[in-house]
Amino acid sequence: MPDHRPWRGVLVATALPLNDDLSVNHDKFAEHCVWLIENGCDGVVPNGSLGEYQVLTPEERAKVVETAVAAIGGKHVMPGVAAYGSAEARRWAEQARDAGCRAVMLLPPNAYRADERSVLAHYAEVAKAGLPVVAYNNPIDTKVDLVPELLAKLHAEGYIHGVKEFSGDVRRAYRLAELAPELDLLIGADDVLLELAIAGAKGWVAGYPNALPAASVELYHAAVDGDLSTAGRLYRQLHPLLRWDSRVEFVQAIKLSMDVVGRHGGPVRPPRMRLLPEQEAAVRAATEKAVAAGLAYEKD
Repeated sequence: MPDHRPWRGVLVATALPLNDDLSVNHDKFAEHCVWLIENGCDGVVPNGSLGEYQVLTPEERAKVVETAVAAIGGKHVMPGVAAYGSAEARRWAEQARDAGCRAVMLLPPNAYRADERSVLAHYAEVAKAGLPVVAYNNPIDTKVDLVPELLAKLHAEGYIHGVKEFSGDVRRAYRLAELAPELDLLIGADDVLLELAIAGAKGWVAGYPNALPAASVELYHAAVDGDLSTAGRLYRQLHPLLRWDSRVEFVQAIKLSMDVVGRHGGPVRPPRMRLLPEQEAAVRAATEKAVAAGLAYEKD
């Protein structure tokens, strides 16, 4: 395990600010990264699904990483390097390495329902880039499930050092701790934060801190420190928003919440569509309620 573990703490899977013409607003993105760090977040994860990496050009995707590193330093940036091919994912890991990042996050093969041999080979190839790899288990979207037994094999081979767990099955945390106690578990879905924090998670790859960073950081630290009075209160207040992180429309919802609190979320690129009117009303109402409860505060 590397001495420096940049995946620990609250790392925000950054939404990507777009202009009205759907071009990337790199200045706003740099400002957003700085604002997140100033409000207590430990780092950012650009080029994840929330960052709409699938619809970026290679040039845009590379510049997003470079912009984040220039804004807050490579030690705070853990890019997503997912790609259909292992060679391409390795190239993105090498790009992150050359830009100054200290770790990367990697989905399993997602062009097809990969078997165990393919998963092991995929992570082995990307690990050759020389950066620590955090696996991302999202069987809902990828149809490839990194079950605890497979994660333990990947860790034993030295291919991964942590896992962002998005299956929603919090029971896996305990099995994983038995099979691979040195593998860092990261909360991967906002709406199971408290449950996985209690189970021993070492970090949170988070969505809703894009809109409410200081309150989200307070929630995370209260949860991992065992302050269940504070954590329970904040969790109940924020959960109407946090559950949107596990919805298909999570990008649109989080960007709308950013707009409501005065940040720049902006539009999304197709094929994503705007929220339906009833969805937009629900997100807006939940965000405004959080604001009214004082949860949009910024760190002094």
